[in-house]
Amino acid sequence: MRKFSKLMASAALCTASMAHAGELEVTHWWTSGGEAAAVAEFAEAFDATGNTWVDGAIAGSGGTARPIIISRILGGDPMGATQLNHGRQAEELIEAGLMTDLTELAEAEGWKDLVNPSSLLDACTFEGRIYCVPVNIHSAQWIWLSHGAFEKAGLPVPANWNEFVAAAPKLEEAGITPLAMGQQGWQQNLAFGTLTLAIAGVDAWRKVSVERDVDTAKGPEYAAVFEAVAKARELARDSNVQDWNLATNLVITDQAGGQIMGDWAQGEFQMAGQVAGEDYTCLPGLGVNEILDTGGDAFYFPVIDDEATKEAQMALASTLIAPETQVAFNLKKGSLPVRGDIDLSAANDCMQKGLNILAAGNVLPSGDMNLTADTQTQIEDLMAEFWTSDMSAADGQARYADIIASAE
Repeated sequence: MRKFSKLMASAALCTASMAHAGELEVTHWWTSGGEAAAVAEFAEAFDATGNTWVDGAIAGSGGTARPIIISRILGGDPMGATQLNHGRQAEELIEAGLMTDLTELAEAEGWKDLVNPSSLLDACTFEGRIYCVPVNIHSAQWIWLSHGAFEKAGLPVPANWNEFVAAAPKLEEAGITPLAMGQQGWQQNLAFGTLTLAIAGVDAWRKVSVERDVDTAKGPEYAAVFEAVAKARELARDSNVQDWNLATNLVITDQAGGQIMGDWAQGEFQMAGQVAGEDYTCLPGLGVNEILDTGGDAFYFPVIDDEATKEAQMALASTLIAPETQVAFNLKKGSLPVRGDIDLSAANDCMQKGLNILAAGNVLPSGDMNLTADTQTQIEDLMAEFWTSDMSAADGQARYADIIASAE
């Protein structure tokens, strides 16, 4: 693994030491309406500790924000705290000594007894030390369906992916785009992963994503997945939006029948005043295989050589995982809490579905926990090309198998 120079680390420490005591610039990529409402809960809770949240929102997706975040840390201009995903995204920064060790705080507050599932905290752990605080569980395996769109087409709301595909011609006859899809590789890759679990199943997914089994990636289970992705591409051909929340808005406004998107889409439905089970339906696992991954967001704290700033960092880390903060944030974000000891009886129909799946233990680690950022990027690039071209399912599968063959 690549090592960063001691000189670069020293520059980060020296520059950051000028940060104002009690003020923390917090970088994140939560900029849609629902996301902004959720992150405001974090800021309010942190400000209540006597410190000050200085918002450093970066417009765009995580794929846009992460290179900016990492470049700043390496370049000697670190923020006080930053959002990243659970998993391996910060691994090299940790190895270079540029991220703060949170182990003492985690042990004092008993995070190992509180965080559920335990894999979330494991994903924050490097060589036995804890370097991030997980704040939510985001699962990608959902399809969101517009009641108004299906009513307009004279159809019942589908109960699964197969019924959705069967309903597509009637939606098109009614002038409705069957599948909303933003034109970004990460969104298309999310749909690919979701279809994989629904169609190939958990065992095949695990062989490929965890065990790097190339034969399975080349086999019939994944052939069926790529055929399904090719069909989804056809259903989304008239979806000409870029960002995920714009695609969600097509569903909210009944211009599209559905969207494959993570549970953060709930925040957009809530901001629009829509009610789960009345205005829209959510199907975990596409209604085929109700199992969810346990991806999500975590906060890391770059090393800063200033005692007051360090205290503020620890205060923020503690605040992010506090029970009341977890409830307030996740209810607005649409994600599940990382604590297993809090009351979410106020959660809507979709969040209750997720909580029930979590309680039953029907969860898997996310791709970020299994594959390196480089491998993930290669798959996203492949999906971006697949969705915007006439690449055959067979060619897409062959190229995907090659990526898995070289994955670390």
